[in-house]
Amino acid sequence: MLLQKELGVIENSYYEASTTRPPVTRPLDETVQADVCVVGGGYAGLSAALELAMRGYAVVLLEAQRIGWGASGRNGGQAIVGFGSDGELAIQKQLPREDAKKAWAISEEGLELMRQRIETHAIACEWRAGYLSLAVKPSRTKTLRQWMDHASELHDYPLEWIPPSDIGEWVSSTRFHSGVFDARSGHLHPLKYCLGLATAAQAAGVRIHENSVAYLIEQGDRPLVKTSQGMVHCSFVILAGNVYLAEYGDTLAPSISTRIMPVGTYMIATEPMGKERADALLRDRPAASDTNFVLDYFRVSEDHRLLFGTGDSYSASTPRNLVGKIRGSMLKVFPQLSDLDVPFAWGGFADITMNRSPDFGRMTANIYYLQGFSGHGLVMSGMAGKLAAEAVAGQAERFDLFSQLSHRRFPGGASFRTPALVLGMLYFRLRDLL
Repeated sequence: MLLQKELGVIENSYYEASTTRPPVTRPLDETVQADVCVVGGGYAGLSAALELAMRGYAVVLLEAQRIGWGASGRNGGQAIVGFGSDGELAIQKQLPREDAKKAWAISEEGLELMRQRIETHAIACEWRAGYLSLAVKPSRTKTLRQWMDHASELHDYPLEWIPPSDIGEWVSSTRFHSGVFDARSGHLHPLKYCLGLATAAQAAGVRIHENSVAYLIEQGDRPLVKTSQGMVHCSFVILAGNVYLAEYGDTLAPSISTRIMPVGTYMIATEPMGKERADALLRDRPAASDTNFVLDYFRVSEDHRLLFGTGDSYSASTPRNLVGKIRGSMLKVFPQLSDLDVPFAWGGFADITMNRSPDFGRMTANIYYLQGFSGHGLVMSGMAGKLAAEAVAGQAERFDLFSQLSHRRFPGGASFRTPALVLGMLYFRLRDLL
């Protein structure tokens, strides 16, 4: 099971090592009543719970492990407007032009919502604005420029083009040919932000129960959500467990579990290198990623470490020689860091949809689900929680904008789709190299 396979990786997480968690909340061990039961203690679930509590709803949130234990506490920390090139293409193809523009505007609002929450709730999560998209060769430059022009013209979103003659002023690496700078997107400490949302939700009245696995929903006018020791009677359910719902897909959410695929992504953190040396790597310390299909992404932490992630794993198991492989990729970008030790390496599973656009919808009239953030969850999952809260409150227009998107199931069931995607990733790795 995914939960079991991840235990060995998260123990060496820089995010966990640099965070002081609050005491664990008690598991649900009784029968309780609520207006809304939220399943999942990541960004989407916490966002929905916070929004609903602020509207006066009684909310119970169930988390199978600890708050932020999944992707919300392990990701690259990059808060990026938009849906990625593939997700944006899917939205453009499926929605009318004006609706596609509304979807982008909702993503922009998601970034502003995140920044407002950081300020309003005094969440100390090391937020820093600035994001670089980097092309590694001339052929990628053309595609990157086309994407920038599309975002600028269709969405009126401000972006700055970085030509080959100037790229060395932005990033101290000979690997990159050109780039685009986004002054609004940025990066933060993802676990600190997630725990800050949980604190804000509890202050608003949300009852959070960790180590409380929801394994069954009895549907009806008043759904019943069951755990091993307790149950929640409620009027609405919001499922925000993403790939972890598939752990219990046969009983909890069988109709949606095959619409997403778990993707393992892994990172390292170097030892601190000192402020002056860290500042020299990236001008003004933005987050950054290249535009390869199998991409590298990196940023400098507040305590002057390089945090570097690369590649994806579709095999649901931790890659062999994890540190060596990622460190090798890091040194291709920054060979000047060869003297630094790598004391931290960690990873986890994110969720992707077939077309890389988000998957929001209803299993029944009063059971909502939020999943498929496809690598853009730090901004969009928080906004998804707000949209779900709006829908529960009877304002479903924006939620239904995304529920119109069509999503195909991954073919062949779990036994086939994993090896098929592994083969697919080998193809894309070869294409990136060539």
